[in-house]
Amino acid sequence: MRSFLQHYGMLLVLLALGVCFSIATLQDQPTAGDAAGRALAAQMGRAGKLLVVAGSTPEEAAFAHAVEADVKQAGGTVEALVLGDARDARKALDGFNVRKVPLNTIALSQAASQWLVFNDLHTDFPALGAPAIFTPRAEKWPSFLKRENLINIANQIAVIAIVAIGMTMVIITGGIDLSVGSLIALSAVMVTLLVRNYAGAEHASALGMMLAGLGAMAVCGLIGAGTGFVVTRFGIPPFIVTLAIMLVASGLAYLLAQGQSIYQVPESFIWLGRGTDLGGLPNAVALMLALYVAAHLFMKHTAMGRYLYAVGGNREAALVSGLRVSLVLVFAYTVSGLLAGLGGVIMASQLKSGSPTYGQMYELFVIAAVVVGGASLSGGRGRMFGTLIGALIIAVIQNGMNLTNIESYTQKVVLGLVILGAVMLDQLKAGTAAK
Repeated sequence: MRSFLQHYGMLLVLLALGVCFSIATLQDQPTAGDAAGRALAAQMGRAGKLLVVAGSTPEEAAFAHAVEADVKQAGGTVEALVLGDARDARKALDGFNVRKVPLNTIALSQAASQWLVFNDLHTDFPALGAPAIFTPRAEKWPSFLKRENLINIANQIAVIAIVAIGMTMVIITGGIDLSVGSLIALSAVMVTLLVRNYAGAEHASALGMMLAGLGAMAVCGLIGAGTGFVVTRFGIPPFIVTLAIMLVASGLAYLLAQGQSIYQVPESFIWLGRGTDLGGLPNAVALMLALYVAAHLFMKHTAMGRYLYAVGGNREAALVSGLRVSLVLVFAYTVSGLLAGLGGVIMASQLKSGSPTYGQMYELFVIAAVVVGGASLSGGRGRMFGTLIGALIIAVIQNGMNLTNIESYTQKVVLGLVILGAVMLDQLKAGTAAK
């Protein structure tokens, strides 16, 4: 049981949080789309002379066309199908009223049912008669488990989760990297500057934008390598070095952007951050999952992955056994810098701009994801998929508190307690292991 909880305890916590927020957000959900349209058509039967009214979104249009097709198949008559807003609906009703065309039934989508034009039909449009109004039935379903909300959770956590891969490697070696938030900002500024100044602000090619992104990542990777060199060559604690680099990177971001946001990038620049090429799955989320699979295989099946654990578990023993500890540490900080740079590119793509204010406080969320995921701040212990679960736990807590209308100040208190609890649990595990 102890082994099971050690490996899957955080997964159980994630599932428990999902259940709790699902119960807390269970409510009537509006139905739309062709399935809702077919259900409403079956409820109405032949419907006689029918007016179908819906909004202009794809789901609303699918609802309206499904009602129209099924009612016609049942032998009813669809007098008109209105897609648009309340003004379009009033125009159609005025037309029927002027021509003195009575209606037997009006089918309204969930959006159209909220329009005031249908509140007093008998007074406003007396020639219509007394048509029966049908709207889709609401269904009980948790807002937390709606598809768009779950995708939103994954998309919002993508940058933090990707940067947490590098942070996991650093923490496994017994170090810490406080500079990742500022590197995100620096990367976002650099990639948008490169696209604007060299790739073309309006007509940048895919290759030009890719090279700009790789350039921004390379600069952040070099900064990470410099951090690792200073830590190993001069023996300065990583906390101090990365704190200094955090300030340097933030200052560089502000200098390059001149304190402004850079938004002169083409529309296609959002492909990485907002695109959905894999069955509706955001490209950033697909990239995040691919990176976690690669990182897991790297840590489990490569010599460098084992060296990271060895250095974090016992640095003196690693030195005695012949490992080049300084090389291992430089590698970890370089990867952390590269992935922070990638996080900045993704964030710039998501927001279609670069700003020196991006990434603020992200270093804390990234470290929290790693620690909540089971990595030890003392080094030598941690798993990539554990970090992914830790990132998802933080995202689920934030999302669930937003859905339940918990104010932002209280959210900070809760997240702080979660981080403190994870660190205390790590210390208890370390104490138990020592005994």
